[in-house]
Amino acid sequence: MKNVTRSERIFIIVSYILLGLLAVVTIVPLLSVLITSFVSASEIARRGQFILWPEVWDTSAYGILFKTDKLYTGYVNTLFVVIVGTALSMFLTITLAYPLSKRELRGRNGILGMVFFTMLFSGGMVPNYILVKELGLLNSRWALVLPYICNTWNMLIMRNFFYAIPDALEEAAYLDGANQFTILIRVILPLSLPSIATIAMFYAVSFWNAWFPGVMYLTDAKLVPVQNVMRTIIISATAALEDMGVTIDDVQQAPTSHTLKCASIVVTTLPILCVYPFIQKYFVKGVMVGSVKG
Repeated sequence: MKNVTRSERIFIIVSYILLGLLAVVTIVPLLSVLITSFVSASEIARRGQFILWPEVWDTSAYGILFKTDKLYTGYVNTLFVVIVGTALSMFLTITLAYPLSKRELRGRNGILGMVFFTMLFSGGMVPNYILVKELGLLNSRWALVLPYICNTWNMLIMRNFFYAIPDALEEAAYLDGANQFTILIRVILPLSLPSIATIAMFYAVSFWNAWFPGVMYLTDAKLVPVQNVMRTIIISATAALEDMGVTIDDVQQAPTSHTLKCASIVVTTLPILCVYPFIQKYFVKGVMVGSVKG
């Protein structure tokens, strides 16, 4: 490194050390959960629960999990919530953020103030439940989607991104005869792909991880998302599997409850982790570009 002072070199070295330690602290627990899900009951009895590499790879925990019909039903429900919820959320976020990014919009500050107020204060659990009940959404997949389809913080990030796009691009489109909808679809949205990918990932992760709405609004076991199914297994693995229709013999042949819990965590988190690397490169750009007027 040329023209680097001693203090800067020390700072760089310390930064690498701290980031490396942070990476270890983050990765090791995830790796331990993944590895433990493949460990047999006898090996856990001998070596303990913290194992970073098994002597024999045992897939019996996953075999038992995938025997439960509720797991597949839960995945279908979760995919519906994630796909439909993310699509509706992005539609509402974009259609609200784009007008609010226009200086000429009358009452823009007042509308922004009302929207921002909803981020600081919410009605609470009981009013939300009453609202969902009165709308007839109890025991419906829509109860997991409609109350959460537009996040104020995500909308503000998207609005700042739209605000940072130069006005000259829109003026040129106006001269070519384009209207507001054409400009939004053909000019603004293609330029906003990093921000759109980032916000869509935020929504998808939020819908994927949400388990409390399933507890609050659903009593029909056929409608619960996979997070609620896995939560039941994590709380009481053996009893939960018996309730889901897995025979007692299967449960007795299974690994320990700790291994089943680790396998449940992997089954729940792995799909969303597989999606993240494909759009990770958009995250920093999508969040930071809109913070400064270009």
